[in-house]
Amino acid sequence: MAEQPKKGRQQAEGQLEKVAENIRGKFEDLLKGRFADRIKDGLFADQVDRGIDRGRADVKRREQGGSV
Repeated sequence: MAEQPKKGRQQAEGQLEKVAENIRGKFEDLLKGRFADRIKDGLFADQVDRGIDRGRADVKRREQGGSV
């Protein structure tokens, strides 16, 4: 009789491990897709452009005699 609850507990544990593994896989796929889409849409492009534009504005101000 002691083996029956143990067997049930082991089966439940196995099923929970499969569910957890499945959820982890789906979560990773979701994050990869969204992050890749954000990069393709220019997530980091704006940051670089702003830095270049700011640098150009600083140089222009310096050339005109203003402070940076």
